[in-house]
Amino acid sequence: MNQKITLITTGGTIASKENSEGRLASGALSGNELASLCELPKEIDIKIVDFSQVPSMFMDFEKMLALKDMIMRELEDPEVSGIVVTHGTDSLEETAYFLDITVADHRPIVVTGSQRSPLEVGTDVYSNLRNSILTAASLHLEKAGVVVVFNERIYSAKYVKKVHASNLQGFVSFGYGYLGIIDNDVVSIYQKPLHAESFVLRRPIPRVDIIKCHTGADGIMVEAAVSAGAEGIVLEGVGRGQTTPIMVDAIQSAIEKGVVVVMTTSAEEGKVYPAYEYVGSAADLMRRGVILGADYDSKKARIKLAVALASEIVVDEKHFKY
Repeated sequence: MNQKITLITTGGTIASKENSEGRLASGALSGNELASLCELPKEIDIKIVDFSQVPSMFMDFEKMLALKDMIMRELEDPEVSGIVVTHGTDSLEETAYFLDITVADHRPIVVTGSQRSPLEVGTDVYSNLRNSILTAASLHLEKAGVVVVFNERIYSAKYVKKVHASNLQGFVSFGYGYLGIIDNDVVSIYQKPLHAESFVLRRPIPRVDIIKCHTGADGIMVEAAVSAGAEGIVLEGVGRGQTTPIMVDAIQSAIEKGVVVVMTTSAEEGKVYPAYEYVGSAADLMRRGVILGADYDSKKARIKLAVALASEIVVDEKHFKY
């Protein structure tokens, strides 16, 4: 019996075509139009579901929630072997990680996209889509969480990151590498995540802002986030998790007002750690109530913090341990 894969399309470059001015209209193609251009595996039964036809940066928590719900409905069918989601690359890593921590199912969920449109010379649409379907049908990917397939490589949603604006090798997992590869339609897996978690959302997802730390940064952005109603703030610090001393008072004030603050690092590898002792260091901030975000990048930390708050749990450092 053939395996069944649900292909859910959301738009992005992978579903784009040129307009009259030669610019790409992102998400212009429907799922059926996209599939008709590709040589999809004939030994796999594919159900195509059009979720949306939007550019990558049109995605938000509301759309992510709706996408999650659609995936859960498809997974109610026990004969479905896996899910493939096509997505714009600019926010692909955020949606993939959101799904990773909100969908509790052992079957493969694969998110993919493309750096070039379907009709461009050297497009990566067809290989990425075909490889994603093969990956979703692979038994080796069960209990691996949500993965991203790009340029014949399979990445964990937690650590994948877009690193090039246009090159076909657009995604990397710094420090951790990829989980496996697809070569001549053969899916090979070399490693899997050891830890998995899933949150149950109990209320609307709150506002969580990311604030980048840099030389001379004061507290104005922190104050603005608090005034805008943020329930959480993710600081993208430097090195081991440092910020400027003139930012600290605003951070302290935010915490006293009940805002959850998480410190991450702008470094591509390594963890936030209380290694130094001065005003604005990770150790100083930790004493003031800032949660140290380990090796999370700021985007993934924002997703996790927002989802955790919506789950109505007490968020602390253990939630950023894995």
